[in-house]
Amino acid sequence: MTQAYLSLGSNVEPERHLRAAIAALRARFGEIVLSPVYRVPAVGFDGPDFLNAAAIIDTDLDPFALVEWLRALESDNGRIRGHVKFSDRTLDIDLVYFDDLVLDLPDLQLPRPELRHAFVLRPLADIAPSFVDPVRKVTLAELWRAHPDFAGVLETVAL
Repeated sequence: MTQAYLSLGSNVEPERHLRAAIAALRARFGEIVLSPVYRVPAVGFDGPDFLNAAAIIDTDLDPFALVEWLRALESDNGRIRGHVKFSDRTLDIDLVYFDDLVLDLPDLQLPRPELRHAFVLRPLADIAPSFVDPVRKVTLAELWRAHPDFAGVLETVAL
């Protein structure tokens, strides 16, 4: 089994879509580790706030099959894929880490570059502070402490 570290987000009926995603992850992978949920302004476009969280799952899937499964889950929740990178999302789930695997392929980069955003890094640092980033060779807690938004307050919300 491999530990996969996921980033989850939604800004279209976010409570409903995140609850559905969490239920689907539990149904497929069993127990999951779930971070607090944070309310974050949309990045890169004007839109409703996002709710973001992170999860750790144990999986027997390879990273490509896992990404395919996550994309199907997004589609099941109304996600429409287009060419607009920054836009409203019913559900967005990214594979950020797959244990310590490092990949730089056109269709899959691990770790995910989106880790630079507080809404990805903070929830992961909450649930895996001692996880060592395989590229940067520092823990997620250290990455979060060095982040420019570290001193800021992210609003937590209940699902």
